[in-house]
Amino acid sequence: MGNTKSLAIITGASQGIGRATALRLARDFSAIVLVARDKDNLETTATEIMSLGAEATASVLDLRQPQSAKSIIEGTLERFGRIDALLNIAGAVPQIDLFQMTDAQWDDGMALKLNGARRLTIEAWDALKASNGSVVFMSGSAAFAPKPGYAAVAAINAAINALAKAFAEQGIKDGVQVNSVSPGAVMTGRRQSFFEKWAPAHNLTVEEAIKKFPEQAGITRLGNPEEVADLMAYLVSPAAKWMTGSSVRMDGGEIKGI
Repeated sequence: MGNTKSLAIITGASQGIGRATALRLARDFSAIVLVARDKDNLETTATEIMSLGAEATASVLDLRQPQSAKSIIEGTLERFGRIDALLNIAGAVPQIDLFQMTDAQWDDGMALKLNGARRLTIEAWDALKASNGSVVFMSGSAAFAPKPGYAAVAAINAAINALAKAFAEQGIKDGVQVNSVSPGAVMTGRRQSFFEKWAPAHNLTVEEAIKKFPEQAGITRLGNPEEVADLMAYLVSPAAKWMTGSSVRMDGGEIKGI
């Protein structure tokens, strides 16, 4: 199987980019710890990983809860004794207009994608130091082009990029590599749900909306979860070890700024 490292933890592993990343990393790691709230989909992903020859364990937990991070890391170290990579992918922030979004919705968006990832990285840090491991945070292209219609998405993604750089600065001293990834429009189940709401508002069928969206967004096409998964795998591979503190965009040309 050619495993180059021993163990990776992947959050948001029950669907979309998280699931695709978990399956991709099964080619490079001997064991994968999967974290998400969706028990059935998480266990399905674990079964698929084991069919690829890697060990897999599913942790059905809500990272919005402060105790979850400690539980995941303690359980992982008890079973496997090490952590070589942490990929913080979990987190969906609602696309609600800046003037309509409530404090509770802001807080919920921050709770999982930003604070859940922050707590988990801190809990895993000593083990990552011991293994000279790698961390990847999931951001998004909205961080670079904020709009009122998805202000929370943009603000939280921008905060994640800043957080990743702060961890990377400490990681230079501690031997831990840290980067963030900012995908653009990737065709996941969540993106499908977006089109189902977006299409009627623009007098389009869902199929028409999916076809027209790339041109309107100024991109080559919609991305695939597997493409982002390949990028994530590269960032935690030996080939990328000198790369740290970077915010890597993969968006089909959406962000034109330098």
